[in-house]
Amino acid sequence: MYGTIARFRVKKDVNKDHFKKRMDEFDSSQIPGWIADYIFQTNADSNEYFLVAIFTDKESYQANANSPSQHERYLIFRSFLEEDPEWNDGTIVSATGPGKI
Repeated sequence: MYGTIARFRVKKDVNKDHFKKRMDEFDSSQIPGWIADYIFQTNADSNEYFLVAIFTDKESYQANANSPSQHERYLIFRSFLEEDPEWNDGTIVSATGPGKI
């Protein structure tokens, strides 16, 4: 498996429920190799978030990252943010727990 972890800040004036609703709309996207996305809102700062995106492999991840439809989704996502996210791509080396992928 392969994916990314992104750290980002939502603009202070953004309605958090609207942000969540727009991100949840991406759930219906048909993306080859895409397993899941998880967005965490930190307890310490309600405007700071982490995104974890999981794909079956690096090739699927990169194909999505380079696709025009992903660029359109990114522009919607980016419209809520103070600045560009900090992306950290990598191979998933361990997955544990009863709900693991």
